[in-house]
Amino acid sequence: MSLDSHLPAYKPDFAYQFDNEIMLNWYPKRIMALTEPGNNVLELGIGHGYTCNHFSDYFHHYVVIDGSESVISNFKQVFPASKAEIVEGFFEDFSSERKFDVIIMGFVLEHVDRPKDILEKYRELLAPGGRCFVSVPNAESLHRRFGAAAGLLDNVLTLGEGDLVLGHQRYYTVASLTSELEEAGYSIQRKEGIFLKPVTTQQMISLDLRSDIIDGMCKVGIDYPELSAGLLFEATSNR
Repeated sequence: MSLDSHLPAYKPDFAYQFDNEIMLNWYPKRIMALTEPGNNVLELGIGHGYTCNHFSDYFHHYVVIDGSESVISNFKQVFPASKAEIVEGFFEDFSSERKFDVIIMGFVLEHVDRPKDILEKYRELLAPGGRCFVSVPNAESLHRRFGAAAGLLDNVLTLGEGDLVLGHQRYYTVASLTSELEEAGYSIQRKEGIFLKPVTTQQMISLDLRSDIIDGMCKVGIDYPELSAGLLFEATSNR
């Protein structure tokens, strides 16, 4: 299936845009708080464009790879002033003589056919002492645990309609992401949660919570990765 076929999931009227706006604006701030503007940075995937917009404003040397011409075009329309250096191509085909201080895989591994291959390939592109930040959706989040217990999900690993529209192939857990990174030659330095979400998206929207409450859910989630909607891991090469 063409990558361009998933473009509707990256438009503002997507059913899970509420979650996207929270999570995709939150975790870049965490990464920026842990890095320096002078770092040489590579990101895999434009996605909704939020992270690219944040990172291209913050980092002096920022490159992003994406294999979808439509997603790239959509990003340029939504963020015309972005200073991101965009490389069109598949993650599997990218090559560079340059090494990177920071490599960011934000909600990428759940999409690709062979995540371990991607992790191993880009570990080789880390500069000495470089760090890789990986974020993925968490199967064992509080709201998915509730959903499974209530019979709304067969189990926490079940892919929903929104996942399929986005092109997701899998969910992760703290244990499975830990294992996948370690098997690919990484040492994990940090594990954080992204957005401690207690109920479904539609229920969250109906509550009409203030922004400071939503922000509080993100702050508390840092310390509870096993219960948060997303996972953010920082890792370094051990080879």
